[in-house]
Amino acid sequence: MRSQLPDASASAARAALVAQACRQIEAADTPPSLAALAAQAGLSPAHFHRVFKAETGLTPKAYASAERARKLRQQLLQPEATVTEAIYGAGFQSSSRFYETSTQRLGMPARDWRDGGTGAHIHFALGQCSLGAILVAQSQRGICAILLGDDPELLLRDLQDRFPKASLIGADAGFEQLVAQVVGFIEAPALGLNLPLDVRGTAFQERVWQALREIPPGSTVNYSQLAERIHAPKAQRAVAQACAANHIAVAIPCHRVVRRDGELSGYRWGVERKRELLRRESQG
Repeated sequence: MRSQLPDASASAARAALVAQACRQIEAADTPPSLAALAAQAGLSPAHFHRVFKAETGLTPKAYASAERARKLRQQLLQPEATVTEAIYGAGFQSSSRFYETSTQRLGMPARDWRDGGTGAHIHFALGQCSLGAILVAQSQRGICAILLGDDPELLLRDLQDRFPKASLIGADAGFEQLVAQVVGFIEAPALGLNLPLDVRGTAFQERVWQALREIPPGSTVNYSQLAERIHAPKAQRAVAQACAANHIAVAIPCHRVVRRDGELSGYRWGVERKRELLRRESQG
């Protein structure tokens, strides 16, 4: 067994080995063991573990877990699939093991996910701020969306697309106060924003989003630096994709990520909004 890869074209060789391992994990009915993956790659388990995490930002076990969650979501969307069939079809060994972490994996009970959010109650409110229209939505677990845009109707449609069968409840007076808190933070970032969040992403996305929340107001990082912060320096593209997948504006501050040269890159809610958010934060 090779203990290390040759120096020549080592980066390409590592990427190829990890890509092969990822396909192996994705094709397997049950997650292959670390030893089996390492043997297939011709590396020791410890070395393979380091190489895999450096390339993907995840351990093989976490990658397999995220892949099973993806398969589960796909299975649950099949019209005739029962929850039990979806659980075993996604490679879980037992339903009891799945149910122990089902809400964490999906953000809601599996039956509710399968039914497009049926049974979930999501409070929301639309408003206006100096950056345009804003929608704030909250599930039982916390804020699940902060959306910005020009057209309030499009923001509501975005929320409906994410939870097509959830009970969307127009905000009461108490919820309006929470929206006012979010708007106040947008207008004056120095006020801070400390709200419980209901993040719904893969293990890798959640690592990126947590790292974003640790960037102080008034500071920026580039994608390379953000990848380094989550100990995945080669996963810059995946980091950028995780930023783009964020549905909780300002509370998960993906606007604080810029290009390596300091120029502003794309932003889900428009580069001009990103520029203005950064300007306000720089002023303290």
